[in-house]
Amino acid sequence: MSFPKEHLESLWAPWRVEYFSRERSSGEDFLAEAAASSDDAAHLVVCRRKNAFLILNKYPYASGHLMVVPYRRTSRMEDLTDEEALVLWHLSTHAQRLLREVVKAEGFNVGFNLGTIAGAGFEEHLHLHIVPRWTGDQNFMPMIAGTRIIPEGLMPLYEKLVEADRAIT
Repeated sequence: MSFPKEHLESLWAPWRVEYFSRERSSGEDFLAEAAASSDDAAHLVVCRRKNAFLILNKYPYASGHLMVVPYRRTSRMEDLTDEEALVLWHLSTHAQRLLREVVKAEGFNVGFNLGTIAGAGFEEHLHLHIVPRWTGDQNFMPMIAGTRIIPEGLMPLYEKLVEADRAIT
């Protein structure tokens, strides 16, 4: 008996078309656009602090994948001021608290991808990834099918994160 592969070749994620079809509002990078915008929902900015902001990743590794981004564009950690570095770290811990509350995260991968060789998809504007993890969340899909399963849409999750942020702060 063979596996009915023809029934499993397509996985649909129609919410992603919103990102691909949108017009860029300026010639700058998407993180600089989010930093400069006052429309947080349009850019999925969860919260803002003096030197950095917390944004929901539009290309998540897992549901609830957040990024902490300094307002000032730099690709090198050593270019951050002490105050910027501290705010990045504080927002990282705030993000973890939000994710424990909203998506019931059991653990986290937290880190920077600095430079293309290190896996940075956009290296010109550094950002700290906070990826929630759960027991048993890695399955065969990424390895066999090259596909991640994201069980919740971006906007419903964004709204929950913003609501939790308001309740905490």
